[in-house]
Amino acid sequence: MDFHEVLYAAQGPVGVITLNRPAYRNAQGYRMLDEIDQAFALARADDAVRVVIVRGAGGVFSTGHDLGTPEGMAYREALGAKPGIETYDQFKKYNLDLLVGWRNFPKPTIAMVEGYCIYAGWMLAAAMDVVFAAEDAQFLAGVVEYMSIPWDIGVRRAKELCFESRFITAREAADYGFVNRVLAPADLERETFDFARRVAQNSPEVLRFAKIHANKAQDAQGFTNALEDSLGDYQAMMYLPGSNLRMEGERRLLAVDLALQGRRGERPGQTPLPKTKDI
Repeated sequence: MDFHEVLYAAQGPVGVITLNRPAYRNAQGYRMLDEIDQAFALARADDAVRVVIVRGAGGVFSTGHDLGTPEGMAYREALGAKPGIETYDQFKKYNLDLLVGWRNFPKPTIAMVEGYCIYAGWMLAAAMDVVFAAEDAQFLAGVVEYMSIPWDIGVRRAKELCFESRFITAREAADYGFVNRVLAPADLERETFDFARRVAQNSPEVLRFAKIHANKAQDAQGFTNALEDSLGDYQAMMYLPGSNLRMEGERRLLAVDLALQGRRGERPGQTPLPKTKDI
């Protein structure tokens, strides 16, 4: 299969999907999302693949959605969705349906997070079964289309982070229950692949039904229905008269910019942090 924005390889029993847009820090446009889904289809069809790892190229997991790169816009326009219900169906596909499908993928999945994991990056990681992160990874939750965040970290913590718009460390994300293991950057790849290979030694039936039972327990609490409802709320927010959610002239959300200011110590009352490479 001819991939342009992801890489896919099977390494024995482990399928590896790599987001491969490092120039844009793996921002997710519709083309990338289609290719991620195609890579999952390859892994599903390959009986030798027992586990799938999702990672990002260039030391970054994903900085969120593509909010307007020329190639991203061209691909979206070429899909040809007409205004109205076709545009709604397209939006729902790329911001909910694909993610729910990956969440229910019949084999165990692991997000291997380095660098930034922002908004749509969080969404993608959240759709995986297990999250391993480098200790210097940075996570940003917010009001997103696939609003799993109250389920990922609890309602009160989700409100706190979305209200303030601030990055959390991998250690905080683990303390809140979103990340399974925090590892030294030099150890992340080795430990993630070692875990995947150990999982692959288990019976496919045990793995499949363990995942079914866990997801059913979450769905019995209303998980999938809540995601459907939240997508409608997100669209209502997008089209509120007079709302302005993006930085003027920038492919960045206002809330993300607030978080970046906080990380740099530029917001009132914020203690400055050491300078690091910005997005």
